Amino acid sequence: MRDFHQPGRSTVFATNGMCATSHPLAAKVAVQMLEAGGNAVDAAIAGAVLLGLCEPQMTGIGGDCFVLLSKPGEPDIIALNGSGRAPKGLSASEMRKKKLKNVPVDTVDAITLPGAIDAFCRLSKDHGKLGLKAILAPSIYYAEAGVPVAPRTSFDWAQAEGTPKGAAAEYYLLEGKAPKPGQLFRSPQQAEVLRLVAERGRAGFYEGEVAEDMVASLQSAGGTHTLDDFAETSCDYTAPVSGFYKGTELVEHPPNGQGATAILMNNILGHFDLASMDPLGSARAHIEIETSKLAYDARNRFLADPDFTTRIDHMLAPETAAGLAALIAPQKAMTSPSELSEQVHKDTVYITVVDKDLMSVSLIYSIFHSFGSGIASDKFGVLFQNRGCGFSLEEGHPNEAAGGKRPMHTIIPGLLRQNGETVMPFGVMGGAYQPCGHARFVTNLVDFDMHPQAAIDAPRCFSDEGELRVERGYSDAARQELSELGHNVTVPNGPIGGAQAIFIDRVKGVLHGASDPRKDGCALGY
Repeated sequence: MRDFHQPGRSTVFATNGMCATSHPLAAKVAVQMLEAGGNAVDAAIAGAVLLGLCEPQMTGIGGDCFVLLSKPGEPDIIALNGSGRAPKGLSASEMRKKKLKNVPVDTVDAITLPGAIDAFCRLSKDHGKLGLKAILAPSIYYAEAGVPVAPRTSFDWAQAEGTPKGAAAEYYLLEGKAPKPGQLFRSPQQAEVLRLVAERGRAGFYEGEVAEDMVASLQSAGGTHTLDDFAETSCDYTAPVSGFYKGTELVEHPPNGQGATAILMNNILGHFDLASMDPLGSARAHIEIETSKLAYDARNRFLADPDFTTRIDHMLAPETAAGLAALIAPQKAMTSPSELSEQVHKDTVYITVVDKDLMSVSLIYSIFHSFGSGIASDKFGVLFQNRGCGFSLEEGHPNEAAGGKRPMHTIIPGLLRQNGETVMPFGVMGGAYQPCGHARFVTNLVDFDMHPQAAIDAPRCFSDEGELRVERGYSDAARQELSELGHNVTVPNGPIGGAQAIFIDRVKGVLHGASDPRKDGCALGY
């Protein structure tokens, strides 16, 4: 139980259904779908689409999604890959001729086809109950009436105020500025797009006037995107990957998502006695940081479009984790994980819903960087993601940019099972942090016996771009000790990531909702 003298967030309990997500309006709409007789799929889609209006810097209809779905009475988890491909005309060699080392994040070359709408339509048809018209009605309403901008959303919006340009600046800035908390954000042009999708399904987006607007806008920016590229966009059902951490099974989306990275991290962490360490101390943080360096190095070597991914079995093998764990020095930070691990590899916005029947949806939906590419379509203001910057320009790399190929993706929905039963859909937002966030969430639960809300609340750290970013929740002593181990410790301007989870207590028949205080959202049930 939390200390009620201290600021904090209580767990939300309910019995008939629950949603946990990063904005309260989206959670409310999801629960309304359940109350209206819909299932978890209906609720998750309704809430997710609305998040694109509540948090347009994070997600939207120009982005991608990944879904894990657990259906009652069915032993297998369903994975749906709603990530789009590069336009057929994309060429890594052409970018190399321009002396580029990476795909620029704010150019049309980084814009891959938006896959989320196709996935939502497929998911609704195959597993939903209410249909697209009912599911999209709340988002159409709020797109026209407006959504009051929430505090964390306003903070993020201001951080990326210079990203939207051209039509994007017109549609996503208010008189050239990021909105302040409480100001209304409207998007009537998106309401028109959603009406077309409600009436015509995926054809309302990938064909006709919306597709024509997107293609014309992309081509005017120098893109190779065509109407055929949009018309051929299609999501795929795939088989999840999973791994066990001390009896708890972590289920992740397979490549081109980076979920295997979280499983590898847990496999490495299993070689250390984390439970004997202070959960908020430097020793535990150091082991996790070093583990993440090695696991992310493996990710960068192997993960790509599933048609090109290499050696996923090697990445998840116990002996690989053992070999990598042996490279971690408890008293010293590593400088080059690639060099150390060469011998081991020598061949080489989130929403979750649970309904009254315990159907569980873990869905993550994103445009990648804040405001994605910063480019929007002229007529309908569809803000395009920049997932193409997840490609490599290294010739011959499994993740080398190419037309018709999916880039390596950072967004990963998660799900925990025990004894073959789903016990918790969960997700951690935060770009590259996500595998580390999944591993930390699991070890908080398993090694330190934290309740999901406490596991989410706990401070975080993450090594990225040569810095060890440590949230203020850590003590000054822990930061100093990490510096003495050789880490370049900084305190980030904003919090690290965000998380949501729903624990299913099958014995008592109660759902436990946990929602990250780092975000504007909440868990709601009925």
